[in-house]
Amino acid sequence: MSADERLNRLIDPDRTSSNPKANYRNATRWGDLVFVSGKSAGAAIDGKPSRGRLGDTLTLEDGVAFAREAALELLLVLRDELGSLERVKQVLDVQGFVNADAAFEDHAKVLDGASDVLVEVLGEAGVHARSVLGAVSLRGGQPVILRAVVGVSG
Repeated sequence: MSADERLNRLIDPDRTSSNPKANYRNATRWGDLVFVSGKSAGAAIDGKPSRGRLGDTLTLEDGVAFAREAALELLLVLRDELGSLERVKQVLDVQGFVNADAAFEDHAKVLDGASDVLVEVLGEAGVHARSVLGAVSLRGGQPVILRAVVGVSG
């Protein structure tokens, strides 16, 4: 099964990536590298709006779900940019930002949700280096934002 088919099993196959809301691109390609802008869960998950703080209004499980959804959005950007996820050679680096209160310490567990989706869809090409940062605030109150650098073919 192809990476595109695996992604389509997780989402509506007609879904496309969200459009940037300002003067920037979803992704910029430089040679064999694609730099993906910060992506987040755009819609509510299980009735919870995609806004809030981990350790305050959201649980660890909520954070994992929002990280998974942000990773799906990131994959949609790549598919839209490249025409097919089969052109992804390697996800090189993922940075995750978690909107959390000062007592929350499970940032890495939140980002495991995103990492798991990337590997589920891309296989070994989805295994990446990763950094996770806690933030006191993220745009629009988003709980999780991801950005990535991806190596691609042709």
